[in-house]
Amino acid sequence: MEAFLKELPELAKEKLIESKKYFARLKKRTPKNLDLLMQELHNNEFKKTDCLTCGNCCKTTSPIFTEKDIQRISKHLKMKVVNFISQYLERDGDDFYVLKTTPCTFFNLNDNTCFIYDVRPKACGEYPHTNRRKFIQITDLTLKNTEICPATYNIIEALKIKLPV
Repeated sequence: MEAFLKELPELAKEKLIESKKYFARLKKRTPKNLDLLMQELHNNEFKKTDCLTCGNCCKTTSPIFTEKDIQRISKHLKMKVVNFISQYLERDGDDFYVLKTTPCTFFNLNDNTCFIYDVRPKACGEYPHTNRRKFIQITDLTLKNTEICPATYNIIEALKIKLPV
């Protein structure tokens, strides 16, 4: 996995123009079954991909923290919301709450587990978003995720084969 993670950003960049063109064509003629197909590809990939062998998302990026996430996590940590925010979060360029640092503060680098897994942000639970309804609306995010998540890269490459446009 480590070797693939080192190659992944370059592989994703090599496929970027092709993938952008693919998604542009897909947006023009989006098949009705795209979400079902994405669900199938997502499920197939995660039958063979164990996130605990990777953890690259937690090592390199921050999820968006919603108000509900902040309340739930701060309660779990027995912290006041204002203290949780000031200690761990900052506003990004889009005015979303994100972590101040990477890797994630709650990520255990020794075994790729999460200290707050049971109360983790919604964005973490949904990552890499490849099984999301109305998938066609998040193709830009998906392209970014192909540089971070080996499963996302594999899912998109499988999509191109399964659904040529």
